[in-house]
Amino acid sequence: MKRSLFLLSIMSCLCVNTFGQQKNQYVKIETPQGWCIVKLFNETPLHRDNFIKLVKSHYFDATTFNRILKKFVIQGGDPDSLYEKGHTLKPQQKWLAPEFADSLYHRRGMVAMGRDDNPTQSSFTTQFYIVDGHTWTDEQLDAISQKYKVNFRQAHRQVYRTVGGTPHLDQHYTVFGEIVKGLGLIDKLTSLQVDQAGNPAIPVWMKLTLLTPKQAAAALK
Repeated sequence: MKRSLFLLSIMSCLCVNTFGQQKNQYVKIETPQGWCIVKLFNETPLHRDNFIKLVKSHYFDATTFNRILKKFVIQGGDPDSLYEKGHTLKPQQKWLAPEFADSLYHRRGMVAMGRDDNPTQSSFTTQFYIVDGHTWTDEQLDAISQKYKVNFRQAHRQVYRTVGGTPHLDQHYTVFGEIVKGLGLIDKLTSLQVDQAGNPAIPVWMKLTLLTPKQAAAALK
């Protein structure tokens, strides 16, 4: 009996260690303008698993980047109207509880989920965006901190001052991934002709592929 309990304890520890060391998964996003590789964060398992499920089902392959706003975000997955009241949601279209992590913030190249103004700050399951943003001064960050109730780490401030991003979205929209290769795709997409609402003159299709560990390793070389 004692031996069985001892073995069970070892197995439990191994399971915890394995979970704690879970490897990140990667998705390739292809567009007419080029491609990028996105690393999905294990700190946001609900958003990660939802995104992977939709990628595997090729849901995003029938959608576009429908809203491109230079110095802000590149949004795709579906138009806002699909979630407006009076419309019937598709099975994939629902809301996810927010997963905010202090270490995951809106620096340039991060990937997050869109939402409406619901009080719980829950995410749309099918609408995601890539952060473009711009650089900010300390005075501007102080104003954002006060207005949006966000406390910025000094390391985050340094990134916002030098690399840029959209700091006012921190702790209000769930960040679940980041571009780790092909960051130049942002500049290519934001250089496209769009109307005042950010709608591209020519639709920007997308194709998303979940990479195997071997494919990810080769792509990131």
